[in-house]
Amino acid sequence: MRSTLTALAAASLCLALAAPASAACTPGTVSGNVNLGTLATAVPDRCGADGLSVDDRIADEAPWGNQAAFLAHVGNVSLALQRSGLISATERVRLQIAAQQSGIGSTVKVQLISFNDFHGYIKPGEGSSANPGVARLATRIQALKAANPLHAVVSAGDMIGASPLTSALFKDEPTIEAMNRIGIDFNAVGNHEFDEGKAELLRMQHGGNHPTDPYTGLGLPQDKRPDGQFAGAKFGFLAANVAEALTNKTLFPAYGVKDFLGNKVAFIGMTLEGTPTIVSPAGVAGLNFADEADTVNALIPQLRAQGIRSIVVLIHEGGLATGGLAGCPSISGAIVDIVNRLDPEVDLVISGHTHQAYNCLVNKANGQPVRVTSSGSNGRNLGDIQLTIDTRSKDVTAVSANILTTGTTTAEDPALTDLVAHYDSLSAVPKARVIGKITAAISRSTNAAGESALGDVIADAQLAATHGAGTGAAVVAFMNPGGIRADLPFNAGGLVTYGDAFTVQPFGNSLVTLTLTGAQIKTMLETQFANCLGQTSFDRILQVSAGFSYTWTAANACGSKVSQIAIGGMPVNPTSSYRVTVNSFLADGGDAFAVLAQGTQRLGGAVDTDAFEAYLLSQPAGVAPGPQNRITRQ
Repeated sequence: MRSTLTALAAASLCLALAAPASAACTPGTVSGNVNLGTLATAVPDRCGADGLSVDDRIADEAPWGNQAAFLAHVGNVSLALQRSGLISATERVRLQIAAQQSGIGSTVKVQLISFNDFHGYIKPGEGSSANPGVARLATRIQALKAANPLHAVVSAGDMIGASPLTSALFKDEPTIEAMNRIGIDFNAVGNHEFDEGKAELLRMQHGGNHPTDPYTGLGLPQDKRPDGQFAGAKFGFLAANVAEALTNKTLFPAYGVKDFLGNKVAFIGMTLEGTPTIVSPAGVAGLNFADEADTVNALIPQLRAQGIRSIVVLIHEGGLATGGLAGCPSISGAIVDIVNRLDPEVDLVISGHTHQAYNCLVNKANGQPVRVTSSGSNGRNLGDIQLTIDTRSKDVTAVSANILTTGTTTAEDPALTDLVAHYDSLSAVPKARVIGKITAAISRSTNAAGESALGDVIADAQLAATHGAGTGAAVVAFMNPGGIRADLPFNAGGLVTYGDAFTVQPFGNSLVTLTLTGAQIKTMLETQFANCLGQTSFDRILQVSAGFSYTWTAANACGSKVSQIAIGGMPVNPTSSYRVTVNSFLADGGDAFAVLAQGTQRLGGAVDTDAFEAYLLSQPAGVAPGPQNRITRQ
């Protein structure tokens, strides 16, 4: 990749230095004086017989990898101009002095284009009316690329996983193919890249069809390998803090390097250390996840030994900031502690995971601020970042950034529309199948207690699927809020399609009914609060089925926040046993609910979307939004 990037940069420079194809001036005329950058040279800008002026021949607007190269260029061009009679020997000296004084080539500006948490949102409007789609995202990216031939496009994780049906039905191959067409450089793996395990993630990078899924390898011919199979990513996955447990070798390279006219920038990529607590254990089996700041700091000497002083961290961990896109009065969350411990050599941090858009300054270990950005989610925003690199020291001297909105009215890049249309057509039949009715749109937004109308409905559906004696005899069902990925929209006639339901629950988890004691249920509920787990991320308030209720008090100490736990109006007895339904992700201890892994007498059940479909069909008049009255906060 490195040699290809160098060749492309060189080609861009050659184009910049080439003479214009048509006459830009009238031979024999003078149009003011020659300027090198903003510096006046006092040399007349005379027009030669070929229609090119003195200024036309000096490519001071082009990027230069170092000042020596620009000075040599001016020396060669000015000698040719003197010999042709367009300038005098004295004027040639003035040009050379001005070239030295201009500082051109002493710095180079590099454009970085960043995004995060794309989650396979390739089709506009799918999953959310605010989803612009990948073709509009591509338009914005290509415009930023065109503004500077020295650029890199990078992702801070969760490019795939938890995706709407148009991508997810095809194992997220459409998203990888779309990013190949856009031409991105690096993707730092996020937690959702591990949803289907190590082997599947490696397939995303290296290609080949899925061994069993029939919806694999169905891309357009230009996106496939010569053997007709899925080609894999043409960009690099990075995973500095993810290592094989047996060999301690990183699953993917720890960093990638891109060369900009001899000025190298290293991109260190990683996911959050806590990935094993929010991904199914099967997805991270055999892998170790290291501390993020320690991982970065250990790599700095390696990069310095290679002469690399420009360092960008791509990290799938983030924070919560105030100020929106206009500023950042404050930021909190896990990213702050990580950045506070980073080596001073780090020049920029591009973050993700929290689905927030922000552009902040956070202090590194030496107390000096570094810019920390995040671009929201689902391709709705882009990071527009400029690095200024000193071509002598090879270090970053300035960083500026804006978070741009992609917009749902941006023109779609025609280089992507055929890909999206192809997969949309292939998925049309399963996506449009009607599976029931609702009486109104059902939102996943939570009230002050952490309960959502959609969470109520999903928990009720899971209880309905497992309360029978032959299906589990469950008395309560719990649903993790992170597994609810979108609102359930109200279509014409209130009809719910399989595509709608899949977008809400895209993980394909199966239901598991298990036995817990009343004491274990309380332990589970006390585990919902991030501060009690030593985390600064979100609380994970489980959604509960009808008949179950409890109260939690925010001000109480950890371990004593939850009270008044009841099933069917009767207090839960700590020593009694209860049949509880959760999805397979939670049943294995996902989202740090380790107590659920201790559940006994396990019985597997339906896939979550099948249970949801059955629940909708059982109420032909339509399912109403949940009441949001099962959890009380004091």
